[in-house]
Amino acid sequence: MIILLTGGCGFIGSAVIRHLMNKTKHSIINIDCMTYAASVESTAKFLKDSRYKHEQTNINDLNSLKKIFQKYSPDAVMHLAAESHVDRSIDGPGAFIETNIIGTYNLLEASREYWSNLEHPQKDNFKFHHISTDEVFGHLELNESPFNKNTPYNPRSPYSASKASSDHLVRAWRDTYGLPTFITNTTNNYGPWHFPEKLIPLITLNAIHGKELPVYGDGANIRDWLFVEDHAEALVKAIEYGEPGDTYTIGARQPRTNLQVVEAICDILDEIQPTPEGTRRQLIRYVADRPGHDFRYEIDPTYAEQKLGWKAKHNFEAGIRKTIQWYLDNRMWWQKILDQRYAGQRLGGKNNVR
Repeated sequence: MIILLTGGCGFIGSAVIRHLMNKTKHSIINIDCMTYAASVESTAKFLKDSRYKHEQTNINDLNSLKKIFQKYSPDAVMHLAAESHVDRSIDGPGAFIETNIIGTYNLLEASREYWSNLEHPQKDNFKFHHISTDEVFGHLELNESPFNKNTPYNPRSPYSASKASSDHLVRAWRDTYGLPTFITNTTNNYGPWHFPEKLIPLITLNAIHGKELPVYGDGANIRDWLFVEDHAEALVKAIEYGEPGDTYTIGARQPRTNLQVVEAICDILDEIQPTPEGTRRQLIRYVADRPGHDFRYEIDPTYAEQKLGWKAKHNFEAGIRKTIQWYLDNRMWWQKILDQRYAGQRLGGKNNVR
């Protein structure tokens, strides 16, 4: 199968490419315009492999997208390119509208034109897989059941609203034009190659440096954590076995409060790399909460597990330990980012410690 994949130099996209290249015989056309969060190093080992091609193109460039479809004649699309950091969406929502909504529209139109002109059986087997988030469903109270494929949409941030919009476009292009699309929604991912603006890499790098560890509010907000390599495997199963018109919610049943996550990172680093100053938990600082901070996300992955023949292999304790060790072993990668692109500053609100 020739897979046209967008956002393949990003955190989740690069994990999907590594899985495809290492565990399958599929070929990949990676469309990535290399924004601030992209990492060429995450897929560099495949640059000379005949099964891998990188096209540095923006998904808002419709004419370039159409040329890429004609050049490579893909059998499927995996759409991962997105602006994804909630805090950045609060500071600057425009980029999220442009990439997540307009970019998805352009990719759908390029795909529709290409698919409409395909011959059978390639046309019958073509798939458009849109990768989305559980944040489109809003948030949960403590006693509410986890999200599933039938949960109503209730996005509450510029980021989640832009992703919800893109989901609706994907479904509309199937219902209106017949384009064979389907959607996967996932919960919070973590693991190697994660840009250090997100919670786990930010806390890990701060803790390595002995810096303060900012925790929003009282740290009670809950997220359902999925190791990125497990998610990558699920997404590949979805493009192989997923059915157009369906939705698959992908998770690992590993909910943790933000404070529990931060404390776990502290404890593992204290074990692996102890410091004379004592436990890193003393570095935790409670800061003013993020505007509109959703309380809880959690996914019920039962349907996806049954339909795709997949189940997450890592529990949180194993996954977070592997993640921390990766950051310890790959200092050159993240130190360059901290020096040149992102120094760990808070986004999306005033940094008031309380």
